[in-house]
Amino acid sequence: MSLIRQVWLLLALTLVLAFAAAFGITIHSARQYLETQLALKNNDTAQFLALTLSQQKGDPTAMELVIASQFDTGYYELVRLSGIDGKVLQERRADPKASNAPGWFVHLLGIAPTPGSAQVSDGWKQIGRLEVRSHSSFAHDQLWKNTLRTAGLLAMLAVALGTLAGFAVRRIRLPLQATVQQAVALTERRFITISEPVVPELREVTRAMNTMVARLKGMFDEQAAQVEQLRRQANCDALTGLSNRAHFMGRLKVMLGSEDGSAGGAIVLVRLADLQGLNRKLGHATTDRLLQESAAAIVESARRAGSYEVGRLNGSDFAMVLPDVGSLREPAVDVAARLRNLLRSHDPTANAVVGAVRWWHGAPMSSLLAAADQALARAETRGAYAVELDDTGDGLVLGEDAWRARLEGAVTEQRAQLVEFPLVDMHGAVVHRECPLRLQLEDDGEMVPAAQWLPMARRTQLTSRIDLLASKLALAAIAKDGMARAVNISPGSLTDSSFVPNLRALLSAFTAEAPGLWLEVAEDGALRNIELVREMVTQMHGCGARVGLEHAGERLTEASGLLEVGLDFVKLDASFVEGLSGDHARREHVAGAVRMLHGIGLKVYAEGVTSSDDATALATCGLDGLTGPVVPAS
Repeated sequence: MSLIRQVWLLLALTLVLAFAAAFGITIHSARQYLETQLALKNNDTAQFLALTLSQQKGDPTAMELVIASQFDTGYYELVRLSGIDGKVLQERRADPKASNAPGWFVHLLGIAPTPGSAQVSDGWKQIGRLEVRSHSSFAHDQLWKNTLRTAGLLAMLAVALGTLAGFAVRRIRLPLQATVQQAVALTERRFITISEPVVPELREVTRAMNTMVARLKGMFDEQAAQVEQLRRQANCDALTGLSNRAHFMGRLKVMLGSEDGSAGGAIVLVRLADLQGLNRKLGHATTDRLLQESAAAIVESARRAGSYEVGRLNGSDFAMVLPDVGSLREPAVDVAARLRNLLRSHDPTANAVVGAVRWWHGAPMSSLLAAADQALARAETRGAYAVELDDTGDGLVLGEDAWRARLEGAVTEQRAQLVEFPLVDMHGAVVHRECPLRLQLEDDGEMVPAAQWLPMARRTQLTSRIDLLASKLALAAIAKDGMARAVNISPGSLTDSSFVPNLRALLSAFTAEAPGLWLEVAEDGALRNIELVREMVTQMHGCGARVGLEHAGERLTEASGLLEVGLDFVKLDASFVEGLSGDHARREHVAGAVRMLHGIGLKVYAEGVTSSDDATALATCGLDGLTGPVVPAS
């Protein structure tokens, strides 16, 4: 039984006992009072009447008249004069008066006053004994009215006291509920504080809980800061803060091979000409500041394209990867113009050149970089701020309407297939199967990976229907073999107000299979829709499904608000763990991130692990599992 119910029960028992005692005492006192008053009346009447009869000199007629007169003017049940031999000399008797009080009440609390009695004599001669008994029905009526009046007053008092008790219990219940919600929030990795109540004992509890929450939040923030510092040391160029060469190449490799990534985009290389000459001319400090400002200009130019990755490949070379850009020339010309304005403000002789190539899903990275280097070399031959393009890569040749028709046809006819890859724990046991979706866009055509159609699905706003289809296929597969499966949820689906209700309805139809469904949202998209992710987590947990982040790692330290929405797991991006075995700084970074995530109760897995050495290094970092080419298909 809950504490509040116990308090209510104690209050109820106390009130019931107190009111029962007060009611009983009041009624008993009233009964005794009425009974005493009737007994006194009987006795007084008997004494008075006996005195009057004694003055009648034993005349039977006179005594009869006196008794009749007294009987008729009073409210008596019996007036009897008996001789000394017990023989009745005179008697007046009336039928008992019916009482307005219920019979059970009269039977339970019947008033039986002592009859009045007195001796009647004629001088020294004793005539007999007089007995007087009054009617008690009026006393029963009065007692019944007093009982009803007392019960009503006590009921009103009980309501008033119950109302006051309700306010008192509410003062206890609300702070307790707030404390419980605070504790539940901690289990969901949310750090909230509550206002202190006025009740001294509860105020101390609340203060202690708030202090604990503040300390835990401080510890988490401190860990996050340490992880961010390790990330910068491992993955970022010390001067500009951009991705270093190794990390940039890892990110590019993942984009080219990702099943659910972009179909294509642009690679833009930027080179600052004669950096050594600028260093001699402007000085080391000024040149460093110029590099930092150039990096900021390149990032600002990349940001215009939406998603991006920017890195510093060496001292003078920078690179941008821009997924899903339509025009190759626009970003290349934009970054060249920005650098022209910046460099000329420092030194008129400073200049830069730009080379850009088109990339597409599955293209060899070495070939793309070689083409980009050739474009950059051609730009150098043309002179300052020249831009060279190589736009010969594959692109999306169909228009938006054609893509919409193909995608809607595939979804409506359910021409779709989940491709399964096992995710295993560090002992090799399968945790679940990763299930990227492939669609058959043409009748009798091949199954096409998401990288080729996902950009157009986003543009045509069909991602929610596609994600529902993937979830339905996963649940059906779980129903067959009982193996958990993970499907990707596009950030665009979260913005569709009908998606979560439809997904919840789908899970309700697969109640037994729902706990085996793992839903994954990309880190970048989840950060842009934190409140929508929070709502989805709440709804999916109600059905038993799990929700987590995929492609995570780059912005974990920015995701404190996201990590507090109640996620179940985090999957580190392949670029985050690529080449981990040979890089001590990156191992320290991953280990720190894993400790931080484990500290708030999240499972941590690694995506796209390609080598057994990296898998071994991940095990030393404390990860819970991994997936990728290193895991054999089963």
